[in-house]
Amino acid sequence: MSLPALAITGSTGHIGGLVAQHLADDGLSQRLLARNPNKAPKLPGATAVQNSYENTEESRSALSGTKLLFMVSASESSERLDQHRAFIDAAVEAGVEHIVYLSYFKAAPDATFTLARDHWATEQHIIKSGIAYTFLRDNMYTDFFTSMVGSDGVLRGPAADGRVASVTRADVARVAAAVLHDPTAHTGQTYDLTGPEALTFDEIAQTITDVTGREVSFHNETIDEAYESRRAWDAPQWEYDAWVSTYTAIAAGELVPVSDAVEQITGKPAESLRDFLSSAN
Repeated sequence: MSLPALAITGSTGHIGGLVAQHLADDGLSQRLLARNPNKAPKLPGATAVQNSYENTEESRSALSGTKLLFMVSASESSERLDQHRAFIDAAVEAGVEHIVYLSYFKAAPDATFTLARDHWATEQHIIKSGIAYTFLRDNMYTDFFTSMVGSDGVLRGPAADGRVASVTRADVARVAAAVLHDPTAHTGQTYDLTGPEALTFDEIAQTITDVTGREVSFHNETIDEAYESRRAWDAPQWEYDAWVSTYTAIAAGELVPVSDAVEQITGKPAESLRDFLSSAN
């Protein structure tokens, strides 16, 4: 039996899993690429296939016959960019015709958020490959804010009074599914995906307090404080840099402005932080 010509990566994670569910609900056949196919969601019309980004031979086999590919970035690591390049090269060799890549807001070679630089380099590799592309540059996920609050009710980071136009994972997945339904309409496009507002961390803390009833405040750390507080977790230096630059990118104004791409592509307004928290409670 031939495999579907539409392939999805990251189906065992949040975004990829939501996208796969949307496509299955709409009756589309798809192959789900996963390191462990047994962990892929069991969906009608979906076939799970073994794949790891860094294994070029495995990727060529998994992508054989694929025309349209939704590519979620690999897990954060010092080797992630090399893994992306290897996977894209395998996609070229397998005959993939269009990649929809989940990138990051304001991806650039000199982005303050260190991992946004990897996303830019990945985009450039896709462009140079000659494959048709669509880039979905999502902002920080609204879903993360409550988990970023410490046990003492304090949201910490060197974000100053910068604003962040965060977006929900559900909205990103709806956009991705819509693009995959009609990829030719989005060929060569780069979309900034945000929520309907750009909030400071003081406003985020106040919104969490208002909706959940949990008293939350924001402490604007210095850079030194930010590194020190995160050394409570044992991690390599590149990861500390990524964690801290998440906030300094906001302070630098790099996670604004608000985009209307979610509504333009899906026909439904993007979800605000207040609405997201209200629906979760």
